[in-house]
Amino acid sequence: MNAHDILGGIPALLPAEISESLVTASHIRIERIVSRGQCSPPGFWYQQEENEWVMVVKGEAELRVENVDGGDRTIRLTEGMYVDIPADVRHRVDWTSPDTDTVWLAVFY
Repeated sequence: MNAHDILGGIPALLPAEISESLVTASHIRIERIVSRGQCSPPGFWYQQEENEWVMVVKGEAELRVENVDGGDRTIRLTEGMYVDIPADVRHRVDWTSPDTDTVWLAVFY
C-alpha cells in the first residue's frame, strides 16, 4: 500500500485532458480528471449508464445539465463543490479555467 497525491504528477503542458483510474471494483470506479481550459466539444453531451458523483478538488468549472422536463441549466463548481449526476442525465463541461489546473474527483457507481 502506497500513499498518492491527487494534486501531484500533473504535467506542465496539458494539451489534452487527463483521465486516470484510481480505483476500479465491480460496481464502482474512481477517476482523477485534470483539465486546463478543456471542455466538451460543441454539441457533445455525456449520457452514461452509471451515476456519477464528481467534485472539483482544485480549480473551477461550469457544467451544463439537461433538465428532466426540458431545457438545461449551468452549474458553476469551485474548489470543494460537488454534484451527483444520475445515470442517463445528459451533461457536458462548458468551461474549465484556462489559467489553472482543474482537478476533478469522479466516482462512477
